Amino acid sequence: MATILVIEDDPETASEIRAELVRCGFTVGCAADGPGGLSQAVDGRWDAIVLDRMLPGLDGLELVRQLRTRNVTVPTLLLSALGQVSDRITGLRAGADDYLVKPFALGELMARLEVLLRRPSGGTQTRLHVGPLELDLIARRASRGGRTLDLLAREFQLLEYLMRRDGMPVTRKMLLEDVFGYKFEIRTNLVDVHIGRLRRKLDAPGEPPLLLTLRGEGFILSAPQ
Repeated sequence: MATILVIEDDPETASEIRAELVRCGFTVGCAADGPGGLSQAVDGRWDAIVLDRMLPGLDGLELVRQLRTRNVTVPTLLLSALGQVSDRITGLRAGADDYLVKPFALGELMARLEVLLRRPSGGTQTRLHVGPLELDLIARRASRGGRTLDLLAREFQLLEYLMRRDGMPVTRKMLLEDVFGYKFEIRTNLVDVHIGRLRRKLDAPGEPPLLLTLRGEGFILSAPQ
């Protein structure tokens, strides 16, 4: 099972992340400041690192830079409350493999970690592709066959979640928990409303549908055959 190092100075956030990782079967190590995190991160036993951008003693950006300077290529997910495009670009250019803006759903963090753990080392994925569909994670732009899609923030998040599960059925419960942040059972058509809006933006007249409804299961996003 993969080993994950969490470097986070906020005790509540660190505890929540650790509990979710342990629940999912990961082996977890923790550090509460930059110097302590760097000391653990260089020892070569981690499959991925989750770290906050604003850390005492040594900020997350400099920590990542030092790791890359030392040829430590372990996949790294940077957490930050700073969500502007320029902030994400700075984080990725510092050497992080992915950038997640606070507050976030634990399900999204897990999905991003799963992608990082599947990714071959030595590359940073900043664009997702499913057939003619492209999602630019830095510029926060979506397009289909060169046609720009005007997505709201929640629609972008929903599309990213679906594209990371290309060809996999996704249930309404998964979307409610991981995209909308509901951790309890509710009766709502929230998911279907957002799926309907997203589908209308994805598929122009005459284009084959990309986002399909699976009766009794949920939804699936896949390239047209």
